[in-house]
Amino acid sequence: MIKFFKKYISDKSGATAIEYGLIGASIAVAVMATAFLIGGEIDGTFNFILGELQS
Repeated sequence: MIKFFKKYISDKSGATAIEYGLIGASIAVAVMATAFLIGGEIDGTFNFILGELQS
């Protein structure tokens, strides 16, 4: 029984999975924030191009 608890406590694979999940979530938040911040500029650029193409 003691061996089981020692093995369970020293197992780091769960912590690694959580760390990778946190890294992935952080990257997703950064991508969404960037898209939100530059979304208006991109929309303006495409509207300018559309206006130039229509005239």
